[in-house]
Amino acid sequence: MSAAALGKVFLRYLPLALLALAWEACARFELVSSSALPSLTKVAAAWWDLAKSGDLVENGAASLWRAGAGLAIAIVVGAVLGIGMATWRAADVALGPLVDMFYPLPKSALIPVTALWLGFGDGSKILLIAMGCMLPVTLGAYNGARSSERTLIWSARSLGASRLRMLRDVIVPSAMPEMLSGIRTALAISFVLLVASELIVARAGLGYLIGFLGSNGTYDSMFAVVLTVAFLGFVADRIYLLIMRRALAWRE
Repeated sequence: MSAAALGKVFLRYLPLALLALAWEACARFELVSSSALPSLTKVAAAWWDLAKSGDLVENGAASLWRAGAGLAIAIVVGAVLGIGMATWRAADVALGPLVDMFYPLPKSALIPVTALWLGFGDGSKILLIAMGCMLPVTLGAYNGARSSERTLIWSARSLGASRLRMLRDVIVPSAMPEMLSGIRTALAISFVLLVASELIVARAGLGYLIGFLGSNGTYDSMFAVVLTVAFLGFVADRIYLLIMRRALAWRE
């Protein structure tokens, strides 16, 4: 890696390093009560203990399975709904008002509903994440498909392209940028809904672990799990950006 690239990375992540130093200083000099904000070194030690005991890995695996399954369902269903609404007027008329009504609804309000339907297991979390993440994907696919260049559609029709081929070769590629942006939004929402639901109705998972440790007053371990969730979300977003750039490389 060149010096210029290293400098760019350093400047990009410098705010995080400064935040870590400020956190440690606040705890060390008792600017904030250490019971409310343990030092970062204590949090790191607690993280290591949780990792060695297997609690972090076991609960993290449960959380990632729920988030991944719910997000996968949301992407498939949301993409089909969005493109279907954009290309089939009857679907737009029937489903458009429902999408408009449920989009501004706080998705955490569905936690008691999904728990009532499917209990405290994985199913209720997966359903909640799927329902909450589906709408950004649907709207992204819908807006992207609707913005397809009319000249390309007319050209495909004049060349005798079937509806299926026109969908595959013209509409779906046109919808990709907006749909992929919607999926990125859904990815962030999946972590929010995951932790929120596990805090309230779960017997395993990172959100459950945060609530359990906080209720027992083990705040250094609680912060360790919170930082783990933040790190997992950050890594997932970075990986998705790489996938997104590759998927859209044909536009260059």
